[in-house]
Amino acid sequence: MNTAPKIYKMRIVFTVTGDWDHKRIFSNLREMVLRSGLPFEPAKVNKNWPRLAYGPVLGYKQQSRGEFADLYFSAPVKEADAQAALSKSAPDGVCVLRVRNLPYALPSVSSLAEVMQYSVQGDFSFYTPACCAEEFFRGKHVYVTVEALSGMSLQQDLKPFILRVVQPQKDKIELFLQKQGDKTAKPEQVIAAWLNIPVPAETEFTLSKLKFIREKLYWRDSEGNLHAL
Repeated sequence: MNTAPKIYKMRIVFTVTGDWDHKRIFSNLREMVLRSGLPFEPAKVNKNWPRLAYGPVLGYKQQSRGEFADLYFSAPVKEADAQAALSKSAPDGVCVLRVRNLPYALPSVSSLAEVMQYSVQGDFSFYTPACCAEEFFRGKHVYVTVEALSGMSLQQDLKPFILRVVQPQKDKIELFLQKQGDKTAKPEQVIAAWLNIPVPAETEFTLSKLKFIREKLYWRDSEGNLHAL
């Protein structure tokens, strides 16, 4: 007879706006659950922390219209009650869009997400690109130059990570980036490749006058079709 206590799983969807410290998203989520007063399941590494799963992690100075996190509770919680409590305890820059109960065995978003959709908005003409984005990304290779502080540099081909690039407006580009194994490409580096701008190896990197927003995450079914999470 299985006498292990039952664990309840909920998935939250939230937006991230403003100039967030992306390295603290996980700890901010943890603090949000603690402040909510909900009956959290303790994390294995620290019984005072709530158990949660988050990912793929948002990048440096990126915003998001739909992040996902899985929360684990020691008692059942109604979806409406959980959303109300988490919304009240959410930090500045975070808005909880919805909360839903999930079967415990369902894989986490970090393992499901195969494709990430980004919108890049701003004045691309400031960087005087040599050609339009769609023309550039149709090429056989998409090389970005990565430079170390020592002066050494290398070129990385990002083409395998690029599923699709669309430029619906002169000040907006939509990127669909896919995983290769357990690796991903940063949208900032993809745009830097187009603009012929080297990327520093040792420091966080973004491009001034441009805003990077994660729009959606997708999973692939057995036939290769994409579905929004």
